[in-house]
Amino acid sequence: MAQAPRVKVCCIASLEEARLAIDAGAAAIGLVSAMPSGPGVIDEATIAAIAAAVPREVQTFLLTAHTDSLAIAHQHRRCRTTTIQLVDTLAPRELRDLRRALPSRVRLVQVVHVTGVSALDEALAAAPMVDALLLDSGNPALAVKQLGGTGRTHDWAVSREIVDRAGVPVWLAGGLNPGNVAEAIATVRPHGVDLCNGVRDGEGRLDAAKLRAFCDAAHPPR
Repeated sequence: MAQAPRVKVCCIASLEEARLAIDAGAAAIGLVSAMPSGPGVIDEATIAAIAAAVPREVQTFLLTAHTDSLAIAHQHRRCRTTTIQLVDTLAPRELRDLRRALPSRVRLVQVVHVTGVSALDEALAAAPMVDALLLDSGNPALAVKQLGGTGRTHDWAVSREIVDRAGVPVWLAGGLNPGNVAEAIATVRPHGVDLCNGVRDGEGRLDAAKLRAFCDAAHPPR
């Protein structure tokens, strides 16, 4: 039987939210630094404090919109997460320079926004230079870039082809919630699932009941 996917809860705003997510079964949390748009942005001091306080086995993702390797490396030194999630596209040279600038233990996850079938080529080009991919539903082509947190799903058939061909772990994001995550997992077969808006209340706070329902749907009893 296939292993159940890991759950990543993004847009974590405080240590209390981080603990709530971990207690519900999250294996990873997302900490959002400055973005051109979207929810969940917190300051770097808060990111560093949360990353330092959670259990070591929990993967901490720094979401960065920078596309310059040196700026990202400096940001990581301030935040000290286990993983860097690149929400915008980096040039191949920048990716190579970033890998050299970071400690070997730090993982790189490249976001690919699945706006059409061209995402497959983008994903396959990036895969050899990173530790994992994350498929989301933003739109970097807009005047104000959407780089995550849209609450929209995308074409999961494209995502499944990326999973089948990328050769690295693939996280699935974009509009996931307790009602659709089981179908998403069955269709895409990702390494992990990632969400922000789907487990929050009307005021943007993490909702314990929605979070538990999501984790139960993503990890049904065998």
